[in-house]
Amino acid sequence: MWTVIYIAPTARVADMIKSKLTEEGFLVECRPIKMSKQQFEILVPSGELEEVQEVLNLILHP
Repeated sequence: MWTVIYIAPTARVADMIKSKLTEEGFLVECRPIKMSKQQFEILVPSGELEEVQEVLNLILHP
């Protein structure tokens, strides 16, 4: 099951986060939010949620 871990404000930010998480070895999906043309959901498998949150924190707050 996939879980939304972050809402990216732009496609560029979504791609950057997806790339960095993928480099760390995580499975990552990105999908646009239907109500907003600008925002994108970043999804990861629920089993990896805690590990991904730690890495995401480092990406967003270096």
